[in-house]
Amino acid sequence: MKILIELSFIGTAFCGWQSQKNGGSVQETLTEAAGKLFGFPCDITGCSRTDSGVHAIGYRAAITAKGADSIITSIPVPRALNTFLPQSISVLSANEVPDTFHPRYDVKYKEYLYRILDRPERDAFLAGRCWHIPHRLDEGAMDLGAKAFIGRHDFSSFMAAGSDIKDTVRTVTAASVVREGSTVVFRVSADGFLYNMVRIMTGTLVRIGEGKASANDVQKVISARDRSAAGVTAPAEGLFLNKVVY
Repeated sequence: MKILIELSFIGTAFCGWQSQKNGGSVQETLTEAAGKLFGFPCDITGCSRTDSGVHAIGYRAAITAKGADSIITSIPVPRALNTFLPQSISVLSANEVPDTFHPRYDVKYKEYLYRILDRPERDAFLAGRCWHIPHRLDEGAMDLGAKAFIGRHDFSSFMAAGSDIKDTVRTVTAASVVREGSTVVFRVSADGFLYNMVRIMTGTLVRIGEGKASANDVQKVISARDRSAAGVTAPAEGLFLNKVVY
C-alpha cells in the first residue's frame, strides 16, 4: 500500500529532506518513525529535495509500507506517526494513493515562500526562519521585478553555478512580493525549480528593493543566461516550501 502524507517541518536542525551521510535528514527521521509505527520496512519518496536549513509548510511524501496494508487502514496515520517524530516535524494528513503514483513526477506545480525581515532589530521568534536585512526594502519595486519571472523562460541565470542540469526551462505561473508588517514575503509558483532558483531570485529582488537595480533589469538577467548576472543566493533559512499541487 502507498499513502501520500502532507507534513510541515522546521529545517534548522536537518541537512535537508534527502538522506545524506553528513547529517540527519527529514527523510531519514520520517523513515525511522514509519518503521517503528508499522513494524515493517518503509520506502519514503519526497516531492523534492530541500537544502539544509530550508523549511516546509506543505511538503508531500509517499510512504510505501510493505506488508502493512491492514494496519494502515485501521489507524489514524498522522496522529500515530507524530508520536515517533520530533517537535520540528508534523504529519498533517495521510491518504491512500495508487501504487503508480509518484510524489515528484506527478506534481503540477509547487509554491515557495521566502520571508525577509527588513528592520534594524532582529526578531527572536523569527530567528532561523527569515533573512534579516537591517534596512527597509522597496517591496513595490520588488513586486514589479517579480512579475518578470512569470512565463516560460530559460532560468539558467537563477541556477547555482556548477549544476549539471541540462534542461533549464521552467514555467513560472505566479510571482509576487507583499509586505506583512516588518516582513517582506516573496511568493512564487512553477512547474519545477532549479537548484537554488528561488534563493537566487530572492537575492536579485533584494538588489532591486535596495535600489541597486531596477525592476526592468530582471528581464535582462533572464536573457543573459548567466549566473553572474543575477543577485546573491539568499540564505536558506528564509525559504519555505509552501504548497504542492497534483
